[in-house]
Amino acid sequence: MSFSLIATDSATAARLGRLETAHGGIDTPCFMPVGTQGTVKAMTPDELVALGAQVILGNTYHLNLRPGMEVIRAAGGLHAFSNWSRPILTDSGGYQVFSLAKLRKIRPDGVEFQSHIDGRALFLGPVEAMAIQRELGSDIAMVFDECTPYPCEHDAARTSLELTIDWARTCRDQPRAAGQLVFGIVQGSMYEDLRLESIKQLIEIGFDGYAIGGLSVGEPDTEMFKVVDWTVPAMPAAMPRYLMGMGTPPQIVDAVRRGIDMFDCVQPTRMGRHGCAYTATGVVQAKAGRFKDDFAPLEEGCPCYTCTNFTRAYIRHLLNVQEILGMRLVTIHNLDFYLRLMRQIREHLQAGTFAAFSERFIAGYSAT
Repeated sequence: MSFSLIATDSATAARLGRLETAHGGIDTPCFMPVGTQGTVKAMTPDELVALGAQVILGNTYHLNLRPGMEVIRAAGGLHAFSNWSRPILTDSGGYQVFSLAKLRKIRPDGVEFQSHIDGRALFLGPVEAMAIQRELGSDIAMVFDECTPYPCEHDAARTSLELTIDWARTCRDQPRAAGQLVFGIVQGSMYEDLRLESIKQLIEIGFDGYAIGGLSVGEPDTEMFKVVDWTVPAMPAAMPRYLMGMGTPPQIVDAVRRGIDMFDCVQPTRMGRHGCAYTATGVVQAKAGRFKDDFAPLEEGCPCYTCTNFTRAYIRHLLNVQEILGMRLVTIHNLDFYLRLMRQIREHLQAGTFAAFSERFIAGYSAT
């Protein structure tokens, strides 16, 4: 593994870097489109490459259920199965410990799940999660952890953290796929002492990168950024820093200012399927009646395929008659917006103008 810092911003904690993996390099800060089921929803691999996606995500829990490791093993791994030749990061299934709380029971060695598909019993722990990720052949595997809910009492968060650290040690000791990197995940809910204890112990165990987990679970932005501000200064400067499940465009820019290198979020594709388009000034509801005879693009000046070929009126029509193309076109625009934003961030970091750019972007963006 090679992670190199190319430039640091003089006015913020932002960093420009490059992470080398078995399937190629990743320029950071980067955004990683989410492909939970082995695909980024509504997108082909060629389209993602054309948009500039450097790395995508897969999910251990879901891919183990469907299609199952027998199929992916026979296909030659997740890269071959999904026809994606660039890097893949796989989540360990730890988020499902949170999201499927009504269907699971936590044990010291892992989690008993009741499948959300057919109710059958299954077990996932650190040994199993790492074995699945080894079979998937991902470039970056995440440790198996417990993502706590918000709010969470301090005692419960401490108990959860102790279990997560034990699982992290087990994960670190498991066999890996050739060239596979493993990232530790900082937990500890909204408590500074637990977050700092978590990163301290993870560093002692030793990983190839470090992620901040347990956020985007309902907490306000102020609480989220408190956790980031506590944690980032304690993270190794020479290692990549990943903020999991984050976020909206201004959240990402703000987190880059605080020293985060890697991001993932379902928002571009999920919002696209609901007809919501990201722009530099906020979210546009493409289904709105005011666009019925509006023949401008979703966003003036946007160079994406959607905006250079289709109008708001046409996209609104497609969405309102529930044509799949409408959802695809907004998804393409949203992913282009996110990936182009990351390129702009990197360009401004290279030029030494990131601080001013980030301030302008955040001030000009409205969540309404």
